[in-house]
Amino acid sequence: MFGGDPAHTGVRRSAAPTDLSLKWSFHTGGPIVSSPVVANGLVYIGSSDNFIYAIDARTGLLRWKFNAHGDVNSSPAASEGVVFAVSLDGNLYALDAATGSQKWSFATQGERRHTGPGMDYAIPATEVMPDPWDLFLSSPAVVGDTVYFGSGDTNLYAVNTANGSLRWRYKTDGVIHGSPAIGGGMVYIGSFDTFFYALDAASGALVWKFKTGDDPKAHLMTGIPGSASFANGTVYFGCRDANVYALDGKTGGLRWKYPTGGSWVISTPSVVGDNVIITTSDSLKFQVLNARTGSEVYSLPYGTFAFSSPTIADGHAFFGTFDGKLHMVDLAARRYSGEFAVPSYSINGPRYLSSDGKIKEDVVWTGDTLDDTIVNLRSKVFSMGSILSTPEVLGGAVYFGSTDGTVYALGQ
Repeated sequence: MFGGDPAHTGVRRSAAPTDLSLKWSFHTGGPIVSSPVVANGLVYIGSSDNFIYAIDARTGLLRWKFNAHGDVNSSPAASEGVVFAVSLDGNLYALDAATGSQKWSFATQGERRHTGPGMDYAIPATEVMPDPWDLFLSSPAVVGDTVYFGSGDTNLYAVNTANGSLRWRYKTDGVIHGSPAIGGGMVYIGSFDTFFYALDAASGALVWKFKTGDDPKAHLMTGIPGSASFANGTVYFGCRDANVYALDGKTGGLRWKYPTGGSWVISTPSVVGDNVIITTSDSLKFQVLNARTGSEVYSLPYGTFAFSSPTIADGHAFFGTFDGKLHMVDLAARRYSGEFAVPSYSINGPRYLSSDGKIKEDVVWTGDTLDDTIVNLRSKVFSMGSILSTPEVLGGAVYFGSTDGTVYALGQ
């Protein structure tokens, strides 16, 4: 499932690829922001063409696809022969992992994006607008016979894996598009209402909640769109208020807060050993923090935003950026050890990136309305093959999707 396990630690027990050469690619009918999971020899991934795909992990050939009647902008979860996935049509689907046939579906009260007046400083400032940067749907997390997921209807759901019956739901005051992290009998989830919640996994009862920052004017630096990770009794998460938080898993007490210098953290922190590893958006940093203190151990720069979460395997980290590049970091050496650029980077990168790899602000961000922002993001930035997908690593190969509509497999 997303993050590799219910706690979303981001660590895979797999060899890392020795190089990032292309093994195969598979084309879907629309941009991909979904993150893949690999199970049963198959790569499961969603696309904005409304389909969920199962692709042979070795050959890249299609095994099956399922019409989910809406964009599948989240990672599927595979458990006990069943694949679970959330669609923009407001349903959680349960599919046979081998054939793609539908077992059941669960209907929420409907999906929607986070909204606010004058979103992202767009005019008219008084108009309530959908957030153009709210790009993901919640990824389901499975523990035992329960699947947990969030929704744009502001609820967190717990559903029976066997038949799709509702176990419980918990309502917040904002859109929930992160994936719930589960550990120690608790479910941890953030909401766009600026609160982070800890719920009893069995009953859905609130155990505690924690307030993050506010930005009432522009609604730009508020809310928790990403997912948390849980390790060693601590829950870690990034926030739009430009902080990374570490909270006591039992009480919600603040252990530390790391300021990112004005940058969102959409990615899910990975936890390996004594370190917490994140990517940032505007500060353009791959960062390694001390898990106990929150102090920075080291950081590495990159050129454009990163919403992709770092995946850790065999002493290496893998993540994607908006310029269509997949990066590999040697954690012990504290340096980049590999890079793969999708073909769209070579085609459209020169149009929209400066010589130092950063976005040409005056070329890309033209106009001052919500429509301008959406067009600029979709037709310009995404045309470079942006990798919002969090990579999956298994068997010495790395798998990810791109906004060029392609699933890539790299490695041996």
